[in-house]
Amino acid sequence: MPTVLRLDGLRVVIYPADHRPAHVHVIGAEGEAVFVLNCPDGPPHLRESYGFSRHGELRILKELAAHLSVLCPKWSEIHGDF
Repeated sequence: MPTVLRLDGLRVVIYPADHRPAHVHVIGAEGEAVFVLNCPDGPPHLRESYGFSRHGELRILKELAAHLSVLCPKWSEIHGDF
């Protein structure tokens, strides 16, 4: 389970044996959430969340949108097409 990005104590993970569409799992002390990236241009959106507050989810969305230029190529590197 490669961590592809760290955001203020959160791990952003792309699982090697995962499915499309391109998405990431964000794991932290509060819980875990899955965000669909909508590569290559976004915007990402929340698919499911367990434990994060709405404020936390919105903060993560903003950070993921700012890092699409890293996350989308990383998804392609691991899985091929978006």
